[in-house]
Amino acid sequence: MSPTPPIETPPSITTEAFVEAGAAVARLEEIYERNTAFLRSRFEAYVNGVPFTTRVRAHYPFVRITTSSHARLDSRLAYGFVAGPGIHETSITRPDIFKTYLTEQIGLLIKNHGVAVEIGESSEPIPIHFAYRRDINIEAALSIADSSAFTRSLRDVFDTPDLAAMDDAIADGTFELTPGTPEPLALFRAARVDYSLRRLYHYTGTDPEHFQNFVIFTNYQFYVDAFAQSSLQRLASGEEGLEAFVAPGNVITRNALAGGGTSGTASDRVPQMPAFHLVEPGYRGITLINIGIGPSNARNITDHVAVLRPHAWLMIGHCAGLRNTQRLGDYVLAHGYVREDHVLDHELPLWVPIPALAEMQVALEEAVGEVTGLTGFELKRLMRTGTVASVDNRNWEISGPQVIRRMSQSRSIALDMESATIAANGYRFRVPYGTLLCVSDKPLHGEIKLAGMASEFYRQRVGQHLQIGLKALERLKDQESERLHSRKLRSFAEVAFQ
Repeated sequence: MSPTPPIETPPSITTEAFVEAGAAVARLEEIYERNTAFLRSRFEAYVNGVPFTTRVRAHYPFVRITTSSHARLDSRLAYGFVAGPGIHETSITRPDIFKTYLTEQIGLLIKNHGVAVEIGESSEPIPIHFAYRRDINIEAALSIADSSAFTRSLRDVFDTPDLAAMDDAIADGTFELTPGTPEPLALFRAARVDYSLRRLYHYTGTDPEHFQNFVIFTNYQFYVDAFAQSSLQRLASGEEGLEAFVAPGNVITRNALAGGGTSGTASDRVPQMPAFHLVEPGYRGITLINIGIGPSNARNITDHVAVLRPHAWLMIGHCAGLRNTQRLGDYVLAHGYVREDHVLDHELPLWVPIPALAEMQVALEEAVGEVTGLTGFELKRLMRTGTVASVDNRNWEISGPQVIRRMSQSRSIALDMESATIAANGYRFRVPYGTLLCVSDKPLHGEIKLAGMASEFYRQRVGQHLQIGLKALERLKDQESERLHSRKLRSFAEVAFQ
């Protein structure tokens, strides 16, 4: 058996205690930047043919809190505290993106427990791919001209992503703690976050630092067009409180108050699920993503957006109305879901209820009233609250009578292919969720969406529907985050970070 090669690492950094959140985050940034710069420099030497007789490794920084008391905290708190005495720790990546978030979370820990937090180097290696903020082949900008220069493979020299270890066991409640190791402090460890940050750019065409804390998912391009037009008009008018609008390719249009102008070049390839961002200070703006059709897309994108810890996400899109009393253009506010999408059955069994969240329901209903000018009984004529069924079969209406029977037994009033998935993953990842759909056809009652009919429907409803979603998110922004992140999303022994 060949001997284990020595490991080259940057000089170790002593773990230090902090009683001020800003200073703690600054140390996280220092460790992260130093260690990733070390990996990049060694990788560039590697691709330029420098022979390596050692492995190269650097570690993510960590944040840790140690408590010794069972003293009960304010029972109204939803996050910002550990469930019991012991050592609680998580590794951290990209503190530049998460600076505001980390400052708040660490500050709450210090305040609620009255103890210092420790910052140091974790035992989790940084995969070489994640030492770069973009694809390693792009940012390294180095060509491998002579493969004979490499006497050892990349994995023999550097740590590479271990996908088997990048699971969601903490979020899913299946995490098994090894004796003697710290309790988790966050839902996601650093490498899992890094993996999703790369996936977000791949699928949406925009860098993760542009994503905002209030998110709209939609399943039609018409909403994207309306969002882009509205956002650009607001920026051109110099509306205060807005910074920029970001489109795929990181094309940035700035507020006229800041001089306006556009930078960046749209990519030649249209991303699979393009994202658009109306940017406000402190990530308080709105991100809209066209996820396309189907539960697989819905799960895929929410798996990755969740690591950014948004304050809320909404699904606004089209649905089939299942009741004869509904009309094309009516709205459906989901207060329950029939999950026939099946993409989360393993992680979130069907017996787990997906409850309606009062804060989200109220914001959406009030926004419908404000935008349409309707109240009381007239509002009920336009918007119905009920159960939404999401299926994985686009041709559900010709799949036989058993499907229709299940829809009737569930009391569903609308059907689509994404809403239940988005709500379920919101519940799973502790992200407040809501759904407001618009009836675009009624296939059970002879009203099938045809081309001419669809054009008229889109012209009349898309702009209004989008404005309702935007108004609802504006209302949610006015709420305290502690109230918005409902305790009903938290499990028995929950991690401290929101």
